[in-house]
Amino acid sequence: MRPIKNIHGDKAPHWVGDGFYVKTLINHLDDNPHFNYSHTDPFLLFDYGKPTTFDPNPNYKTQPHGVGQHPHKGFETVTIAYEGEISHADSVGGQGIIQKGDVQWMTAGRGIMHEEFHSKAFGQCGGVFSMVQLWVNLPSAHKLTDPNYQSIKRADLPIVELIDSSNPDHQTTIGKAAIIAGAWQEIRGAANTFTPINLWDIELHTAGATTLKVPNTHNTLLLVQEGELLVNGTSVSAGNLIQFDAPTQHRTDGQAQQTLATDNIELHYPATENGKQAPVKLLLLSGEPIGEPVAGYGPFVMNTQEELRQTFRDYQTGNFVK
Repeated sequence: MRPIKNIHGDKAPHWVGDGFYVKTLINHLDDNPHFNYSHTDPFLLFDYGKPTTFDPNPNYKTQPHGVGQHPHKGFETVTIAYEGEISHADSVGGQGIIQKGDVQWMTAGRGIMHEEFHSKAFGQCGGVFSMVQLWVNLPSAHKLTDPNYQSIKRADLPIVELIDSSNPDHQTTIGKAAIIAGAWQEIRGAANTFTPINLWDIELHTAGATTLKVPNTHNTLLLVQEGELLVNGTSVSAGNLIQFDAPTQHRTDGQAQQTLATDNIELHYPATENGKQAPVKLLLLSGEPIGEPVAGYGPFVMNTQEELRQTFRDYQTGNFVK
């Protein structure tokens, strides 16, 4: 079993633009010796947006809620919509609407300008809005890769049924996992990644227990997006990010992904007194550390300070996305 090292969730929420009310649970710029990029590599930043109700926006056509055009370079952004809709557009022609359950996987690479707002349909009607956004680092060999956009619909995600392990005599399904990236045994996720990453969107709807198996070469984290459950026997509620102990093994050259051993994470969803179970939603993040230096400031993440300074010079002189 991969032990829990810490649980993070005490960050104050803040607004990103006027459309995203989030808690930043991972930030590669933090210098906390107990929780910094060395513990989350390859994950740079993670914003958790709890379910928040928005009134209808009377100016939804001309002034949608969100964030206007801004740059990114040197990494990827991954956005998952849990409730509501997000409209996206970028400088290389990528655009679309991320609806409930959909995933936007954007590779900024050598540089991209990007904007994201509430969709017009959501702005007009209002309602509950909930999302997460993850920044995934790119290794130096791919820092300057061409920008790209993967639009992943919920219907295109492989789904794994989770069987109750507390009662092996009855094959009871207690939940499901949508495999966004990586692999669940032989089932491959929908997203293409530059380094080995698992991103599993998990929902438990019935009381019981199940086990997640993660490579023991990966840094591993688990977000409780909604609800409350026991993880390795510890009660964890919504808005908390679980940090597990460091990887117990490191990949050696030529070692195949499928031959690596795994560590267990035990999930237990207790029955309620009235027998009614509100779904628990989780997001598992695991990734093989890139192990390279990081120089970051704002929306740019490079390997050296000189690369970072050159990026700012390019942005200021209009050469950023050329």
